[in-house]
Amino acid sequence: MSDAKNTRATVIPCLRYRDAPAAIEWLCQAFGFEKQFVAANEDGTIAHAQLTFGNGMIMLGSATDSEFGHLMKQPDEIGGAETQCAYLVVSDADAIYTRAKAAGAQIAIEIKDEDYGGRGFSCRDPEGHLWNFGTYDPW
Repeated sequence: MSDAKNTRATVIPCLRYRDAPAAIEWLCQAFGFEKQFVAANEDGTIAHAQLTFGNGMIMLGSATDSEFGHLMKQPDEIGGAETQCAYLVVSDADAIYTRAKAAGAQIAIEIKDEDYGGRGFSCRDPEGHLWNFGTYDPW
C-alpha cells in the first residue's frame, strides 16, 4: 500500500538561494525550467517559487533566517558538498550540457556515456547546488 497521492509528481525537490530572483532566471535560461508560480516578498526576496521541467517540478525560495531556513545550509557553508541533488531526465544531454556550460554552469563531471545506460553530466549552478542531467530513464 502506498501513501503517495495520485498526482502528477510525488517528489518535488526544494532549494534555497541567497539571490533567488537571479537563480530563477538562471535556471530558466541555463537548464530550460519554466516559471509556473513565483511569489515575491515586498523586499524582492522570494517567498515561494515553482519551476517546472517536463512533468517535474522544483520549489525554491530565498535563504532566510527562519525555522525552515535553519534546517538547510548553502553548499559554500559545507565545503561545496551536497547531501542530495536532483537528476533530470532529458532527451539530449549534449544539448543541455552545451546550454548549461554557455550559461556559466561549473561542470563537476564531464558529459559521458554511463555503464548503466544513458549519457549525462553533473554541474553546479551559480550558488553551488549540484544538478545531474542524463538520458537514462529508470521508468
